[in-house]
Amino acid sequence: MTDTSTVHLPGDGVTLTADRWDPDGTRPHGTVLLLHGGGQTRHSWQRTGARLAEHGWSALAVDARGHGDSDWAEDGDYAVAAHARDLTSVVATLDAPPVLVGASMGGMASLVALGSTPELGRALVLVDITPRAEPEGLAKISAFMRDGLAGFATLDDAAAAVAAYNPHRRRPPRADGLRKNLRQRDGRWYWHWDPRMLSHRENAPEQAGVREEQARSAARAVTVPTLLIRGAQSDVVSDDGARDLLDLIPGSRQVDVGGAGHMVSGDDNDVLSEGLLEFLTEDVLASRPR
Repeated sequence: MTDTSTVHLPGDGVTLTADRWDPDGTRPHGTVLLLHGGGQTRHSWQRTGARLAEHGWSALAVDARGHGDSDWAEDGDYAVAAHARDLTSVVATLDAPPVLVGASMGGMASLVALGSTPELGRALVLVDITPRAEPEGLAKISAFMRDGLAGFATLDDAAAAVAAYNPHRRRPPRADGLRKNLRQRDGRWYWHWDPRMLSHRENAPEQAGVREEQARSAARAVTVPTLLIRGAQSDVVSDDGARDLLDLIPGSRQVDVGGAGHMVSGDDNDVLSEGLLEFLTEDVLASRPR
């Protein structure tokens, strides 16, 4: 079993918490930064981080600002640009540009950061997110997060809410695994992220067009090997959205994960990891500097 260590990294005015895996007895191929989606934590990448280390990579799964064990932003800034600044600060602590792997919110932060600083990353992997995201799917995510603001009486109630949001995912036999993503206060269980994230003006539905243009502009500036890993049953990334991304980033490619929805890392983490490892071997290690 690969050992995991917990480290603290500097963001832009916040301290971020991350889990780190390193390969045993060998020089790593490089570092992979694993960035979760909105409302998730670094724990969604546990299996992926361990598998990367088994295959010769160092991996860092980072709690975003306002999530998990990382600092909450004093000014309540949870715009994509703020997450991108945090990412830039983290990369500055590394010896070489990493592979950026981001799911949903983490993917948008990676795309925007790389678009403004092309040398920031060695490669880019977007997990079920593209500049052209489907508004119905985004609204469903927002509703799920808002419905949880009042907390849950039991862990089983929280598990039932997750199952209702994602009915095709196999439900774990025990709800205790959710403890990593929840905190208990006054007898109720609450998701461990800053509720101000939902009220930030730049995250409002009416700003969707602005966010899309920002992301499209960033995508046009990306020159590193790029992979889109999409859930085949995603309601956030459509066929048109996927094709649009591939057009924006010449040479990029796509892998669909059958049976998975938007939360690919939870729906089928093993298939996600296999697609990621194949990309790292064939497109990153074998590629020449551009």
